[in-house]
Amino acid sequence: MAPLSNDTAALVPRTDFPGGRELRFDLPGLEIGVGEYEEGPTGCTVFHFPRGASCATDVRGGSPGVLGGYEWVRAICFAGGSLYGLEAGTGVAAELLARADYEVGWTSIAPVSAAIVFDFRRGNAIYPDKELGRAAVRAARPGVFPLGARGAGRSVTVGKTFALERGEPAGQGGAFRALGPTRIAVFTVVNAFGAIVDRDGAVVRGHLDDAGSRLPLVPEMERAIAAGEAPQFHPGNTTLTLVVTNQRLERRALQQLGRQVHASMARALQPFHALVDGDVLYAATTNEVDNPQLDSVRLGVVASELAWDAVLCCFD
Repeated sequence: MAPLSNDTAALVPRTDFPGGRELRFDLPGLEIGVGEYEEGPTGCTVFHFPRGASCATDVRGGSPGVLGGYEWVRAICFAGGSLYGLEAGTGVAAELLARADYEVGWTSIAPVSAAIVFDFRRGNAIYPDKELGRAAVRAARPGVFPLGARGAGRSVTVGKTFALERGEPAGQGGAFRALGPTRIAVFTVVNAFGAIVDRDGAVVRGHLDDAGSRLPLVPEMERAIAAGEAPQFHPGNTTLTLVVTNQRLERRALQQLGRQVHASMARALQPFHALVDGDVLYAATTNEVDNPQLDSVRLGVVASELAWDAVLCCFD
């Protein structure tokens, strides 16, 4: 019997999630839309910049899946469905083309970057497709980001370092801060091989033992090595992150901001950037304000703390 798939199911996008956890933020020039297929369950999360944004891409995971990587974007799409989910990104582009009355002049093209996580279940081949990407753009609105098991984070897990069954469900998280005229937000979809760690160094998601407690990374790793246990490397892990600000940044500063924040996330996810992860971070700016009091390094410090906050709120 063939598995459930986009070709055999009558899929209806879901884009409204009343009553769920959400982040409220104030960052003009950014709209967020979320779409899901309950039959997966799987989904996509779209970050739409109506006036466009400068963008830098930092890829550090050993097994990434990306589309685009443009230096100027109109939208960024995070999706489940592994490589097949990149189709949702093409749906975002198609919807933006329709909004532009199908104008295809060179300067009218709407660049869309996309990245994916692996969230398939056995016997289920439902993935975020073109129609789901289009539906997410149509639902996009400013100032609201659904938290937890929503959108691209609908069926993600964390903390699978020691065994797949020792992981726990996660989701998508976000955090926001205003510093004078500067607005900065971090949004992340956490499907990590490693576990989530809080600011006290304790594992708070993943690495479960048989009694339901959470195993500390280094002591458990040392125990497994001493016991001669074979390592278990489970593929299909990825953390996708967007750092976005309205502060004007030149190209090199924007790229380094992304690297600084991406490196900092190893405090919240341990281990991070493993061979079986596909970690991708986009750093974007709408270039709307100047703030002489906040250079790119200080901005990176603030954004790094926001990234940790975003990871910590990705699960219920």
